[in-house]
Amino acid sequence: MRISARNSLKGCIVSIEKGATTAHVRIDVGGAIVTSAITNAAVEEMGLEEGREAYAVVKASDVMIGVD
Repeated sequence: MRISARNSLKGCIVSIEKGATTAHVRIDVGGAIVTSAITNAAVEEMGLEEGREAYAVVKASDVMIGVD
């Protein structure tokens, strides 16, 4: 798959929390947790599951930073 985003982070899905239309997918990337908000339909289409390897793809216009 070819994409235009320059930053992709390989990790393991640690949780998926589905809401009415949007899911929050948390990926452990070397001990740091990256959270992505995607549609529930996208979770199903990609077959995302806890424990599965995945990539977080970061586009500059969508970067959010937070601290716990």
